[in-house]
Amino acid sequence: MAAGGLASFALLYAPQPVLPLLAQEYQITPGHAALTVGVATGALAVAVLPMSLLSEVVGRRPVILGSVIVSTLIGLLLPFVGGFQFLVVLRAIQGVALAGFPAVAMAYLADRGRLKAIGMLIAGNTFGGMAGRLLAGQVGSYRVGVGLVAVVAAMATGLLIWALPKGGETPSKRMTGGLKSAVSQPLLWSLYAVAFLSMGAFVALYNAIGFRLAAPPLELSPQLASLVFLAYAIGGLNSATLGSQSNRQRVLFGMLGLTAVGIVVTIPTNVVTIAIGFVLLTAGWFAGHAAAGAWVNAEAPSKGPASGLYTGAYYAGASIGGTAGTSIYAAWGWNVLVLVSLSWLSLGSLGIWLALRRNTRSSAKNLSRNTGAPLAR
Repeated sequence: MAAGGLASFALLYAPQPVLPLLAQEYQITPGHAALTVGVATGALAVAVLPMSLLSEVVGRRPVILGSVIVSTLIGLLLPFVGGFQFLVVLRAIQGVALAGFPAVAMAYLADRGRLKAIGMLIAGNTFGGMAGRLLAGQVGSYRVGVGLVAVVAAMATGLLIWALPKGGETPSKRMTGGLKSAVSQPLLWSLYAVAFLSMGAFVALYNAIGFRLAAPPLELSPQLASLVFLAYAIGGLNSATLGSQSNRQRVLFGMLGLTAVGIVVTIPTNVVTIAIGFVLLTAGWFAGHAAAGAWVNAEAPSKGPASGLYTGAYYAGASIGGTAGTSIYAAWGWNVLVLVSLSWLSLGSLGIWLALRRNTRSSAKNLSRNTGAPLAR
């Protein structure tokens, strides 16, 4: 599962550190360059629910293997693409192919009673995203960079094929009932919303930071600017530790708060404070994501569709928020992007708080109805 996560997330985000180089080569705006990330995450978001429903019929393992194998093959083709439009089309197809792994990975572990291992899964995903970004960013060419990432992904895919356990699951052959249960709880909807909003803020900041670091007065090279992705190492460690805690509510709110603090710390135009801010926001966001993902799988009666909806919301946020955030930065600068990102985090937190409050009131009413005792006011 770690190998599959490494391959999937390295391929998904490989263009991100070389967006300034891509924009320069094709003479396009930062917002257009960000489409190479946005269309892949958007296509993934659209395809993730069908993939999760498919896994209810054919099983999790075939979907996981098919997803990673096809997306790796497409990744090996990307360095040879000439036109920008065709590059965007291939990235969209790759996003559809990639959808199977994140759609099914959490449910695959939950089926085996390994909810605490979800934190470790996200740590593996984090390492893949970090390794892919660093590798692509260090070579000074987006073609060579994404090609090297695809080669590494191919090796990880080979390990996945060899090591992923067979058996241990019985496909349910039922899809509609599971989907109905995944959309029937307000708490689940609030967790989908926080995935959408927080991921949008997170990807927007990471999309835009390359342009900020390359611009005056900092004017860092792409190789140095890509080192910001080392913050992912802290995020992976944090998701593996705090993400496995049983008190998911406290971890989620606390880590969203840490994410907000990190965003604020990035405001000064100083390499040191920017680096510290990204370490904080990455550590907070990944642990919060691990807690939210485990919470969804603990609450949902049917884990496949619920996990698919959560993952779909997560990547829809990456696509819409990430692309919009890059355009916001290009038009109005970093400080405005910070304010927008903080507002998205606040809306997500508010949604969860309201859903929990509604659950508390519903439980109190049910208790009063069953016991005949008056409600406390």
